[in-house]
Amino acid sequence: MNIAIDGPAGAGKSTIARKLAEELGYVYVDTGAMYRAMALFFLEQGIAASNEQEISAAASLIDLSIRYQDGEQQVLLNGENVNRKIRTEEVGNMASVTSVYPDVRRKLVALQQKLASDTDVIMDGRDIGTCVLPNAEVKIYLTASSATRAKRRYDELCAKGETCDLNEIRLDIEERDARDMNRETSPLKQAEDAVLVDSSDLTVEEVVETIRRICRKNHSI
Repeated sequence: MNIAIDGPAGAGKSTIARKLAEELGYVYVDTGAMYRAMALFFLEQGIAASNEQEISAAASLIDLSIRYQDGEQQVLLNGENVNRKIRTEEVGNMASVTSVYPDVRRKLVALQQKLASDTDVIMDGRDIGTCVLPNAEVKIYLTASSATRAKRRYDELCAKGETCDLNEIRLDIEERDARDMNRETSPLKQAEDAVLVDSSDLTVEEVVETIRRICRKNHSI
């Protein structure tokens, strides 16, 4: 059984997918974390995001794997758990730019599809329902206004003690949306058979319950 949750940055995909996976006993696959791990490697190697040739060459050197410990996904980059290193704005922006390159996507999509073929999964990302798991039994397109998503990110960074600017975060989110939606390879879009869920005015619990109802209605989960 596969559940695909797509949507723009900051819509709450990871939070919602993780909670739903815990309730259903499914494996949660955070595909964004995989792209971020590759982006981290490119940054550490000093490779410019615009240099597709070097990015493609470096991608072939990356050993990327997923493991689960105490129910939590851990992304291993060349054997190292990089969960804590990949959540910066710099890594996120690098991932948004480099995820358009075919060699990067090819490497990760193959891993994601293998995971989904082996077990029940909830997978979130930008093109899960359209490209990675086109035959997923349940597809959700989770979104929220850019203002709402920016405020969520702002609060998250402030809670970590980081100094940030709300307007800059909103502009960054809108630029990332434009890149994701207009890229040639696997652009962000709602799958034709996906159900739209707008989380702008909903709590996390309300979103989880909304998606749970969709799953029960369509597939008796």
